[in-house]
Amino acid sequence: MLITLSESDRQELDLWVNAHRTPQQVAQRCRIVLAAANGQRDKDIAGSMKINFKTVALWRKRILSEGPDCLWEVATGRGRKPKFTADKVEEVINATLQTCPKGATHWSCRTMAEKQGVSKATVNRIWQSHGLQPHRVKGFKLSRDPKFLEKLTDVVGLYLNPPEKALVLCVDEKSQIQALDRTQPGLPLKKGRCGTMTHDYKRNGTTTLFAALELAQGKVIGQCYARHRHQEFLKFLKRLDAEFPIELKLHLVLDNYGTHKHPKVRDWLQRHPRFVPHFIPTSASWLNLVERWFGELTGKRIRRGTFVSVADLIASIEEYQATWNENPRPFLWTATVESIVEKLTRCRQTLEKIQPGCTLHRSRKARKNNSSRL
Repeated sequence: MLITLSESDRQELDLWVNAHRTPQQVAQRCRIVLAAANGQRDKDIAGSMKINFKTVALWRKRILSEGPDCLWEVATGRGRKPKFTADKVEEVINATLQTCPKGATHWSCRTMAEKQGVSKATVNRIWQSHGLQPHRVKGFKLSRDPKFLEKLTDVVGLYLNPPEKALVLCVDEKSQIQALDRTQPGLPLKKGRCGTMTHDYKRNGTTTLFAALELAQGKVIGQCYARHRHQEFLKFLKRLDAEFPIELKLHLVLDNYGTHKHPKVRDWLQRHPRFVPHFIPTSASWLNLVERWFGELTGKRIRRGTFVSVADLIASIEEYQATWNENPRPFLWTATVESIVEKLTRCRQTLEKIQPGCTLHRSRKARKNNSSRL
């Protein structure tokens, strides 16, 4: 019996095979059907997959009579019977999503198990099967900039369609980088043990890194200063002016920090028309790609480093920058304005649906009550 799959069915089966959460028995059935659709015989399929050829014949017959949905059928009469009903599982999920434990901000496996009268292993399995992770949280903030869409369109347009005979530079400063020295030497990495460092440290001063990420090639131009005022920003702009050929226009992606909009900085930019500033919306630092490079610098050189002085910290930053520029890797921006706006719209709609009993609502209500008392 020859199996003929449409292109959409074939793509769906490939997706099921490669999906992380697809049960192994379903993935095996999909491989059987795909191999049969490619013209392989039952015995050849069984031999390559090391299964009984009757199993192959069974699923060849069922896919022809019932279609791809039958691959997800759960076998009955085998294995341990579920101890809890679907209603109980739904109760655990609803409690996880819609309630908070008394005196805490989120549920743990043990607190939820005690509340629902099940074991913590059961709660853990339910959470894993539904992709719930109450112990984790991600940071976010919606921009309230009245010109958000205008600025977003401007910056994303630069990323997706850079102007000709010009360079796009993502410019920002990473301020207050601390030169931290540990109070005791850490133990090195070895088999069966990760590297260690003391929890306490000694502060040896701070520095501020001004950096510009060149969009096309990923090269970084950086300079450390003791402070991050408009005077230091002007010095950095002058370095950028000398760094690139005079015939190229330089489009600068900047945030709304006061240093970038200082009157003296504006006057300097007017006298140097090759610099074209593009300001991102407020509370949208994720739109400036140099922040992505700052994350690389922090994770790979600063966070686990020990520095006996500010000079030592600056030397380490410059070393990392030089190593990066030996083989620069540009960060590719792929999100369109439409996809970003759609995501933010969903986020706003979710925030508007916050229930009165949640922690966020209570904290806002408490702040409002405190302000009214004042």
